This record gives sequence, structure tokens and C-alpha cells, in this order.
Amino acid sequence: MPITIPPIDFRVIMPEIVITLFACLVMLLEPFLPDRRKWILPHLSSLGVFVAAYFCLPLWNSNLLLWQGQALGDNLAVIFKIIFLLGTLLTILISYLKSGHHWGGEYYSLILFSTLGMMIMASSSDLIVIFLGLEVMSIALYVLAGFNRSDLKSNESAMKYFLMGAFSTGFLLYGIALIYGTTGSTNLNILVNNPHLTEPLFITGLGLILVGLAFKVATVPFHMWVPDVYEGAPTPITAFMAAGPKAAGFAALLRVFLIGLTPLAPMWITILWILAVLTMTLGNVLAIAQMNIKRMLAYSSIAHAGYILISVVAGGDDGLSSSVFYLLVYSLMTIGSFAVIIALGEKGEKNEELPDYRGLGLKYPLLGVCMTIFMVSLSGIPPTAGFVGKFYIFSAAVKNGQLELAIIGVLNSLISVYYYLRVVVIMFMQEAPSPSVVPHSSWSVQLALWLTAMATLGLGIFPDILFKITQQSWLFTLR
Repeated sequence: MPITIPPIDFRVIMPEIVITLFACLVMLLEPFLPDRRKWILPHLSSLGVFVAAYFCLPLWNSNLLLWQGQALGDNLAVIFKIIFLLGTLLTILISYLKSGHHWGGEYYSLILFSTLGMMIMASSSDLIVIFLGLEVMSIALYVLAGFNRSDLKSNESAMKYFLMGAFSTGFLLYGIALIYGTTGSTNLNILVNNPHLTEPLFITGLGLILVGLAFKVATVPFHMWVPDVYEGAPTPITAFMAAGPKAAGFAALLRVFLIGLTPLAPMWITILWILAVLTMTLGNVLAIAQMNIKRMLAYSSIAHAGYILISVVAGGDDGLSSSVFYLLVYSLMTIGSFAVIIALGEKGEKNEELPDYRGLGLKYPLLGVCMTIFMVSLSGIPPTAGFVGKFYIFSAAVKNGQLELAIIGVLNSLISVYYYLRVVVIMFMQEAPSPSVVPHSSWSVQLALWLTAMATLGLGIFPDILFKITQQSWLFTLR
């Protein structure tokens, strides 16, 4: 009896195929390249990102799907893939340092494999596939967090991230098992109309899934790993983790709650409302006490997860589009902040404790201006993209009846102004401890700084183009 193979539209999964091929190619080339040729590896990785982005563009407004929604080509998947690829490209740029320094092929290969996992998470409506994407992303990140094997802090961060990540993954998988046991399906398009949604086992499984995803986006009380891991990981990887995996976690969160399980919205909105308030408040308050800038940005990352949760609670098309817009903006300004830290390290400056930044705005004016742009944007001050992103989120909350939550978000944003502008004050209003010496940073770090700084300002002044695109992210979303 002949076996019939169903037709496969490879356009839907072509970006993932491209990233996989380039990740394998970079890893296989590493042993055969002499040291003087290692510079090829980051360039080849960047080429893979561009090729994958090229294959993403034809999927816009295509509304394609494979295997009953296990692979999606809707607008939401496309825009999240672009966010991941942009974050990956910027991470590669800030990883390629001066003096021919290279991390090795396995470093760039792991970044690409982690990006592959993020893309899988964002482009599926099946819980099992989302779990597989999360594992591909996380396993690569566990290794990258401990990539500085001679650094005890890096080893510690990798071990903490691995142990707590594995623990949270167990919650997620157990939740999926309970949902499957209750309904007989893990496909969100089927679950949305399932008559067993209100059964205790299903609700328990949904709660366990929320725990697993809350760990990935670092919401309170599942945030404990963030400061230590961000501080100990190599700075380019810290930037990567603060942008891509957080966006991937929210992509899955939006798929599961805002799109897939809207019938249970009255139940999970209350829980997410509480998590948003706790996450914003704790992240901002604890950030004030930090003297290490990587730990400060770690707690800042926690607070921003709370802001994005506001858009999830707001729900509807406004909540979805504002969260997507803010995730892109947050990726740009966060990676830009870490690029400044890396650039100062290249210049021989101490670059982790806040007192090390005394007078650096006068010593290195370009870096000072860039850091000011990012700090102002993160705090939500106009005319930066961070202000516009928060405005859209709070507007969506008010429009959808969450006025109290929007007010709490604004108050938390005001608290954050203190510790963000403290960095600017230290850089420009305190005396530098050493005379001015201005060596050049690598071209790739400078390029990343220019791109992120210009995008942060440009999207703050002209946000309409991007926001109109994010508003279309739901038009062809498979629900």
C-alpha cells in the first residue's frame, strides 16, 4: 500500500531552516579555519540572519499554517521573528570586538540555535511545539551564560540558570500534560472551543503553564535568577538574554492567554494583574539599591516585564499591538545600553560598578550621549521610543478598563527615573578619576551603538510607521 506524503509548504518554516543550516555551518567550519580566518564566523552568522529575515518578509499577510497550526506563518509570528533576528544581529555585532578577538564558532552557533528556539516558540499554536522551542532556546542559553569558563561568576550564573530553568520547565511540561489529559489535545485552536476548559485539572494545568512562562519572562516571584545570571554571563550574552528570550517568552504568553484561551480571560486577568503590579514595583524598588550596572539593568528588565504584562491584561487588539511594539523598542534600548558597557570595556575602563562611570560622559562624549539616550528611553521620557511604547501600553490599559493598573504603571515609571538618570548624572556631573584617553572601539560595536541609538530616537519621533505594522500583527493571526 503506497504511503501518501502530505504536501508541505516550506515557505512557513524556511526562516527556521535557514537559521538551522547556518548554525550547523558555523559550527562545522570552526575546526578547519586558522585563527587568522576566524573573523569569517561572525560575518557568516550575520549573513544567516539576513537570509532568514529575507524569507520572513513574504510571509506577511500570508496566513499560512502547517500541520494543523504546529507551524504558523501569520503576521504575529513574522513580526516576532524579525524582533528575534534583529536582537541576534545586534548581539553578533557587539560580540565581535577589536584586536581580532573572537569567541569561536560554537559561540555564534549557540546564539543561532537559541534564536531558532525563539522562532519556534513564536510561530506555533501547539503547546508541545512551544515547549520544544523553549528547550532549544534554553539549552543554548545555559551554555552561553557560562561561556567564560575561567570566570567563577560565569560558571555560577550558568549553574543557577540551568537548575532553576530545568525546575520551571518541569512545571510547564506538567501543566501541558494535565491539559492534554483533560481535553485530549495540546492545540490552542482546538482548546479554545473545548467544553472542558473550566474543569479543575485544566485550570491547574493552565496555572502550571503560567509558572513556566513567568520564569522565562522574569516576573515576580519567578525572577530570582535574573540578577545573578545577568551579572555573571558575558556582557553580549546578557544583552541577548535581556532582549530575545524575554520577547520569546511573551510571544508564547500572548499565544496561550491572549489568543488561545480568551474564554478564561476573567480568571487569568486577575492573576496577571497582580503579577504585573508586583513585578513592576519590586523590579524598580530593588534597582534603586544596585551599584553594579548589570544588576541594575537586570532589575530594570524585571520591571519592564511588568509593564508588558499590563498590555496582556488590557487584552484585545490594542494590548497585543502595544506589547509587540514595546518588545521591539525594549530590545533596541537594552542591547544599546549593554553595547555602551562593552565599548567602555574595550577602552580599558572598568565598566560594571556605577562609580566607574564618573566623568565618562565628558571623557567619551559619544558613548555618554548614547547611554543618555538609552537611559532616558528606558525611563520613558520623550521624545524617545521608550516613552511612546509606555504611552501605547498605558493607553491600551485605560481603553480596556484597567485605569488603576495604568496609574500604578505610571507611578512605577516615575520611580525608575531616579536610577536611570543617576547613571547620566554620574557620567556627566562627577569628575573622572583619570585623564582622557580615547582609544577606538571596534567598528561592529560602534555600528550597533549607532543603529540602536538612532532607532531609539527615530521611533520616539516617528512611531506611527512601526505601530501601524504592529497593529496589523493581529489581522491575520490564527485564533
